[in-house]
Amino acid sequence: MWDDDGRLNLDQQRKRAKELRASVNRREAAAIARIETHHPKAHDLLAADPRVKLADAQLVIARELGMPSWPKLKAHIDSLDRARADIAANAPAPDGDKPTLHIRCGSDIRAKLQQAGFVGAFLEVSDPLCQGPVPCDGDLLAARAVFLAETFDMTQADATARLTAEYNGLAHAADRAERIALWFEHDSYDQLLLARVLASLAAQRPVQTELICLDHYPGLTRYIGLGQLSPPGLRMVWAGRTTVGPAQYRLGEAIWQALREPSPIALHALASVGTPEITAMARAVQRHLQELPWVGDGLSLTQRLALQSLRDGPRTLAQMFSTLQLGTEPLPFLGDTMFRAIMRELEAAGAVRLEADDARWPKRLMSLTPLAQALLAGGADWLAIAQAERWVGGVRIVPGRPCWRWDGQRPVFA
Repeated sequence: MWDDDGRLNLDQQRKRAKELRASVNRREAAAIARIETHHPKAHDLLAADPRVKLADAQLVIARELGMPSWPKLKAHIDSLDRARADIAANAPAPDGDKPTLHIRCGSDIRAKLQQAGFVGAFLEVSDPLCQGPVPCDGDLLAARAVFLAETFDMTQADATARLTAEYNGLAHAADRAERIALWFEHDSYDQLLLARVLASLAAQRPVQTELICLDHYPGLTRYIGLGQLSPPGLRMVWAGRTTVGPAQYRLGEAIWQALREPSPIALHALASVGTPEITAMARAVQRHLQELPWVGDGLSLTQRLALQSLRDGPRTLAQMFSTLQLGTEPLPFLGDTMFRAIMRELEAAGAVRLEADDARWPKRLMSLTPLAQALLAGGADWLAIAQAERWVGGVRIVPGRPCWRWDGQRPVFA
């Protein structure tokens, strides 16, 4: 499907469409199933004419790749080809018209932006607000530094230095450029950080702020994030950026404030009515709230999915993480170190057992314990077993005490 440049190839897609048409016209079951799945008029098409046209097969190919039509797919591939050609020809920088600061919740695209020809400065804002305490009172930086040091094998000094640089960089972002470009995707890790960034920028009122926020990308089996894109892909999606205005700033401020509240009610209310200002925000917030302990078993959704991945027998942490990211997680947001921290907590409380150790943590082989079996069967409550308190934004969860839980639709106090 892809050539070795990570670029969709139009000739190859034409060939695939012809092969699909031939397979359908031979009445091959797998090919007919693809028509039935992706063609909007499949029933009429297959019932009225035993032979499909090339245009019908091309439509199916386009929809399988995440585009609504063949012309849209062709336009996407043409744009990607132009971006690649521009990079090869050392064309003017996409952001060269004015001093630009690119803000991203990680460093995954930093080098690729340079390879794509971007010349603006880069600021990483990557404090994982989807995990650990985000209290409304007290010293937020200090609370986050303690959490990072304890959870991600950092020294307190390193965690504090990292966060200080990040917070200061964000606080003075508007002073560094005439344009700020925000590169975020649709999951809770990115969207909660985006809310924080917008809340900070709202107070600074930069001259021009623009947002690149994708929830899919043609050709990827499962789009997880911007880090999957090639430099030509990043150069191409730059053209689709949108303007950040007062409505987006207000949403960011509201989400950031609600995230830090000791009750999840306000955050849930914001997500429940939808967020047309930034459409990805509502779904990401709903997914974040599913990290509350659930009514019944007391597990977060991530904890439950992790345990379920071991039902068929021992697996390595790398295999578990892959299953989560590429299959069972409804909205992938975890990095591998974040997942590792969750597994350490499950192991410490006896929910999973280490079957084989390895210096390289992804190779650690894990299995379920009787306790985990009971949790998955609904016969135990994780909050009666867990050894450490946990936070979901500003919501503090202390084992053995009544707390906010998720009932599948909304937060409840129980």
